[in-house]
Amino acid sequence: MKAIIYTEYGPPDVLQLKEVEKPAPKVNEVLIRVSATTVTSGDYKMRSFKVPVFYWLPTRIWLGLRKPKRNILGSEVAGEVETTGKDVKLFKKGDQVFALSLFGAYAEYICLPENGVVAIKPANMTDDEAAAVPFGALTALFFLRDKASIKSGQKVLIYGASGAVGTYAVQIAKCFGAEVSGVCSTANLEMVKSLGADKVIDYTKENFTKSGQTYDIIYDTVGKTSFSLCKNALKQNGRNLLTVFGLTQLVQMLWTSMTGGKKVICAISPDSDRTVDLVFLKEHIEAGRIKSVIDKRYPLEQTAEAHRYVERGHKKGNVVITLGK
Repeated sequence: MKAIIYTEYGPPDVLQLKEVEKPAPKVNEVLIRVSATTVTSGDYKMRSFKVPVFYWLPTRIWLGLRKPKRNILGSEVAGEVETTGKDVKLFKKGDQVFALSLFGAYAEYICLPENGVVAIKPANMTDDEAAAVPFGALTALFFLRDKASIKSGQKVLIYGASGAVGTYAVQIAKCFGAEVSGVCSTANLEMVKSLGADKVIDYTKENFTKSGQTYDIIYDTVGKTSFSLCKNALKQNGRNLLTVFGLTQLVQMLWTSMTGGKKVICAISPDSDRTVDLVFLKEHIEAGRIKSVIDKRYPLEQTAEAHRYVERGHKKGNVVITLGK
């Protein structure tokens, strides 16, 4: 099968199209023929190994000290089940699925465990659209629902509302009945508004921290703000959610957890046992409450160029890698 392989850390050019052996499913796995995958922030960070200093050693041990242990990147998947292991009960040949996997999606085929983060694809989505759901939507759901306990009527601000996580965060917050403000650039104001944001704020023209408005939740999906900047815009028991964080933010989280009132919350979204949440998202997608935003599509052969584009930091929503059936 064709796959995008990387054998060293570095710029997008380390990604090379190669012929590799097609995987065979274990007794508890499904073999999926991949129709679409994506380039997430995690993908390009693992490729380039651009991580905070205090993460360096544990991350290097996990990924590979001298070179990558796992040579195929790609975490989001949409495709068709081609065959199943003998013990698989939940899926059958021909099922259209979408899934989340830490590695392996930049290939024509991938094997995933039946009890992994795999579900039947939303009926009203194309493969391209479905592939763009798991990472961003599960991350947004985890932070808003599980970490911040979002409630109907709360005022929520999403910073980076036009990104892969931010576009879903706006929609998921609306699903929970929140009043949502989205912060983005001038070019993305209309798109964010179309996702249901009650108010859109152009960060090039307006500083939301100086408007006098306060929020129950401020969710920075891109790591461009700080608690010191946001705390005056938080209500007394407000939550400052951080998808991107470093040692300073971890210390702030520990400190605010002991002092009460306004809190910093940073966490790594779990990558397993989220199948129920994927089905939850599927139901909202099929009800028309959540949709994918796709900026660009690239064929598998141009995965390096897709990484180059994403790494510039200006994409709208998601960048999809397509594989011909």
